[in-house]
Amino acid sequence: MFREVRQEKQSLAREDIDSILERGSYGTLALLGDDEYPYSVPISYIYYDGKIYFHSLPAGHKIEAMTAREKISFSLVDEATLVPEEYTFYFRSVIAFGKVRVATETERLEVFHALTAKYSGPVPEADRRAKVDNCKRAQVYAIEIEHITGKTSA
Repeated sequence: MFREVRQEKQSLAREDIDSILERGSYGTLALLGDDEYPYSVPISYIYYDGKIYFHSLPAGHKIEAMTAREKISFSLVDEATLVPEEYTFYFRSVIAFGKVRVATETERLEVFHALTAKYSGPVPEADRRAKVDNCKRAQVYAIEIEHITGKTSA
């Protein structure tokens, strides 16, 4: 059902894929949007416990598309280097396929703290509850990865 990287020598090992996901700052979430047009949107995320998590307000095009169809793909590019003399970029990339769901309440709190630490630095314990209270409007979503590949162009 899922395709592998066509040129095996360009395929990345799972350890490299995990490393790219752990250090990345943003990726692109691809969904089936209105009138079956592809809809892709950049999102900040965290790779946590083998899943990709992100947060969003609970309404809008992205939410409507995810509610209508849970199957998604998520991609990111790492270490893109322009090589003008070769008319190309050298890069490493990851693409994941899976199903998206609303995170459980337990996941939501854990992931919210991990997201905050990733993008804002460590949060003192005294400030954690205030940050969680400020984020009550946002929803946390989990991508359950069904298939993942990584590729290098160099």
